[in-house]
Amino acid sequence: MAKNNLKQYVDGKLVLILAGFYLLFDIVLICKVAYLRAFMENPAERFTWHEFLIHNILFDYVVVITYMTLIAISTKRFLHKNYSWIKIISIHTVFSLLIGLVIRLIGDFYSILIGRITLADYDFSESVFAFMYVIDLNFLIYFAMVFIIYTYYYLKQVKEAEKRHAKLENQLVNTRMKMLSSQLQPHFLFNTLNSIAVLTDIDAAKAKDTIADLSDFLREILYNSDSNRITLEEELRILEYYLNIVNIRFSDHLHISKDIDTSLLFKKVPALILQPLIENSIKHGYSYDHTDLKIKISIFQKDDLLEIRVENNGKLLELDHEDLLKKGVGLKNLNDRLKNLYNSKYYLEMKNKDDGSGVETVIRIPEI
Repeated sequence: MAKNNLKQYVDGKLVLILAGFYLLFDIVLICKVAYLRAFMENPAERFTWHEFLIHNILFDYVVVITYMTLIAISTKRFLHKNYSWIKIISIHTVFSLLIGLVIRLIGDFYSILIGRITLADYDFSESVFAFMYVIDLNFLIYFAMVFIIYTYYYLKQVKEAEKRHAKLENQLVNTRMKMLSSQLQPHFLFNTLNSIAVLTDIDAAKAKDTIADLSDFLREILYNSDSNRITLEEELRILEYYLNIVNIRFSDHLHISKDIDTSLLFKKVPALILQPLIENSIKHGYSYDHTDLKIKISIFQKDDLLEIRVENNGKLLELDHEDLLKKGVGLKNLNDRLKNLYNSKYYLEMKNKDDGSGVETVIRIPEI
């Protein structure tokens, strides 16, 4: 569990970018020291390249990259918790001051540990002076690296958003094509056309209405509602075309009722979310023991979420929700679309009702 949490917050690529940036800074510093040693050397100053590179540059490099890795982890947590910019800047200002102090104190401890100075000779006031001497430089370096961290996360979020958008577009197109394909299956067309043919002798006006419903339904799938999210009112209009056709086919053996909170009609929902749920209820609800099917569509607000509930009194499920996701293409496609639209902020479950009177599908999504 701890290993998974570490991977969640530590981005190896970001750490390499920070390490590369600070390596460039150290290379510039080494070049500056080399120039000063060559042209402004102070003979009285004790200096060796080995001590400078190992005990100063390398030690400082390891401490700074470790510190900034922890800052990167904290920054990702800040972004997940949606802190205000004032709070974030205040926290980073404190951290920018602490970085110099941390380096100084760890450096002093390291020097005592390897015997460069003794504990008796250690002067804390000199450490404070050294800390204050470079406090402005540490401040600038810290915020330069924080800028890199935020830029990295921002660009990463933009790319992920673009990928999600492209995936959603593909899923919506696939959904439309699958829906169109399923509706254009010979049995559907033959049954619908046969129903229309019968109606022409019995009720010509109703036959015309059914033809119009079929035309409007297919037109909506092919050309309209190109957005991944549409208003609930639009979604219900598209569903009505489908229900009108289905009611003609199943006559008195299918009863569909709705309980819709009209105050939610302008809320956004995933396009073409209801028709697959109804189609699934009809397909799996009918059986030899269930020849009269009742379907109820309920849409209401629950705890700041929009809840869609489709219930039927048909045949009970033999598989649990997880197995249905693996086996059912339609349900899996719906789950994938919800996941891409809302990440983990949604709920979807298809199950037998607690009282055993049928099957229910429940979807909860954030209100938009």
